[in-house]
Amino acid sequence: MLENIKSIAIIKLSAMGDIIHAMVALQFIKSNYKNIKIDWFVESAFSEVLKNNPHIDNIYELNLKSIKKNKKEIFRQIQLARKYSKNRYDLVIDAQGLIKSAIVSKLIGRNVVGFSKLSIREKFASNFYTQKVAISYEKNAIDRNAKILSEPLNFTITKKDILNKEPFLYFENEDKKIYKFLSKNKKNVLLIIGASWPSKMYSNEKFAKITNSLDENYLIVWGSETEKQIAKSICENSSNAKILPKLDLNSLKALVSSVDLVIGNDTGPTHMAWALNIPSITLFGNTPGYRNTYKTNINRIIESNSKVNPYKLDKNDFSIKNIDENSIVKVAKEILYEEKNQRLL
Repeated sequence: MLENIKSIAIIKLSAMGDIIHAMVALQFIKSNYKNIKIDWFVESAFSEVLKNNPHIDNIYELNLKSIKKNKKEIFRQIQLARKYSKNRYDLVIDAQGLIKSAIVSKLIGRNVVGFSKLSIREKFASNFYTQKVAISYEKNAIDRNAKILSEPLNFTITKKDILNKEPFLYFENEDKKIYKFLSKNKKNVLLIIGASWPSKMYSNEKFAKITNSLDENYLIVWGSETEKQIAKSICENSSNAKILPKLDLNSLKALVSSVDLVIGNDTGPTHMAWALNIPSITLFGNTPGYRNTYKTNINRIIESNSKVNPYKLDKNDFSIKNIDENSIVKVAKEILYEEKNQRLL
């Protein structure tokens, strides 16, 4: 054990799914270092995902994305990051592996850990680190995060540990109207129809067919006007689906924790189900299923036939839309109705 490590800063700025993949390590850090102080630096848009977590002492928000709209904003963000160097962290861990996250890490502390040059896409970032962790970029993202956040602290998070994890998303004072949409007589299935790219989004026509194949209570969440229109399209072709009002991330966490199954694209809200030990089916087209989630009896993946290169994702690959909806229905039946699949492992 490294007794001199009393405080660490974790730099994981975005996006939601990536943040969730890293958060799993917190419970294991705390089990090895009960009194360690953990602060997390994140893009302001995603801070709600981290809130209420008992393993995080402070959440510090940055807004590096604002620089794209206003180049002068870079000076304010640098000044903000430098201010946090006064916290005098014993260790700063860049779990992102980007040049921007590496710069933020170096501004915040002197002793910075990050991925080795051959472990990240933006290889120049490794020049900012005083200690480097090696793990192939092609490896599972959850395993990568577990290693970068445990190796510098001289312990190991095993696959068995991750499979036996405690749920690690927390919420309080959620919008109580979400519970009015839940059925007591049918299984509640949450559909995550959005994603960061259109090519990561499953067919709305096929989503509708799924809702008509199993007579259960389907709830659709959305985060943009485009997604809302897709949700309306699904409901127009389904008698079992309902559109939810727009939810904040705190209420979304509460909703995910309350449903029987989440079916969705490879995106943050779908990964919430895995984090909360809720059954899920994640759909993959132009992103690698083997890399972006953990499979369990209740957390399944269905992939298109595309051969995906994790180093160079093809945003013009819409193969996710070719996934047969009947294969999704088949897996949904196994999860919802077969008792043997009610176990996590």
